[in-house]
Amino acid sequence: MKVDLTAITLSELRYAVALAEERHFGRAAARCHVTQPTLSAQLMKLERTLGVSLFERSPRGVSPTAIGAAVVEQAREVLEGAERMLELAREGQEPLSGVLRLGVIPTLSPYLLPWLARPLAKSFPELKLVFRELKTDDIVAELEQHRLDCGLLALPVPSGLVTDPLFDEPFFWLVPAKHAAAGKKSVRESDLESEPVLLLEEGHCLRDQALKVCERAHTQSEHAEGDFRATSIETLRQMVAAGMGTTLVPALALIGRERGGKATVALPFAAPAPTRKMALGWRGTHPRGKDHRLLAQWIREHLPEGVQAIAGKRG
Repeated sequence: MKVDLTAITLSELRYAVALAEERHFGRAAARCHVTQPTLSAQLMKLERTLGVSLFERSPRGVSPTAIGAAVVEQAREVLEGAERMLELAREGQEPLSGVLRLGVIPTLSPYLLPWLARPLAKSFPELKLVFRELKTDDIVAELEQHRLDCGLLALPVPSGLVTDPLFDEPFFWLVPAKHAAAGKKSVRESDLESEPVLLLEEGHCLRDQALKVCERAHTQSEHAEGDFRATSIETLRQMVAAGMGTTLVPALALIGRERGGKATVALPFAAPAPTRKMALGWRGTHPRGKDHRLLAQWIREHLPEGVQAIAGKRG
């Protein structure tokens, strides 16, 4: 059967990719900003044009057929090619302009974004940044699915992403104000030995980084009275203030808090202090790689105090 390729639109391909990833007509339609009947009708048209069934519809949900999965994969490549074409058309225009979808991990976004948002908008008035706060695995998944352009992540990240390192962020040991170590000017990892250290729940990269420090210091990563796993740094801070244990916090989470506040004290580590490395990451095939590197360089030049920019390193 001869297929009229001129009858296939980019919108139809975009709808097919959305439905394959969402496995639900309503969610796919909302993602594409169209009504469900519109999305359904356009996909039926695509199936008629190709002469094959792309999706299996049942009361339990929607899933791509074998040929549908192959078509969707090809559709992703076509859509990426269209993005590349647009990028070529934009060459010579204003850098860092238009919409840029940026994912940020939750242990960084509330501390870095308020610092950067206004000066970034002033430096690049034609740029419209769309921020999404997501855990690392979710950012990586959405980058791979072309739902994000780039992400602010802690290294290391899964292979397949291009990364441009931004800065080293030291950790502080947060203890209750009445803790025996509260009066120290600095501490060593060995000072944490046998101390109860509260951690974030599974899925946060900060949890994994804190666990590495705990392993080196032989600390108790679970409290004697139970396994406390918080969903945010702020929750950990309140638990420490209540005397439920200690924790490790990154430097930017202490901005404006005078080393922790009245109920807690944030103690710096003596050199070599444990740190985490933050980077900007994106798909290697993304057509706006130059813009991402420009954004990374701008971030390095506008960092708040307390972190050390990583200059001249690319990965």
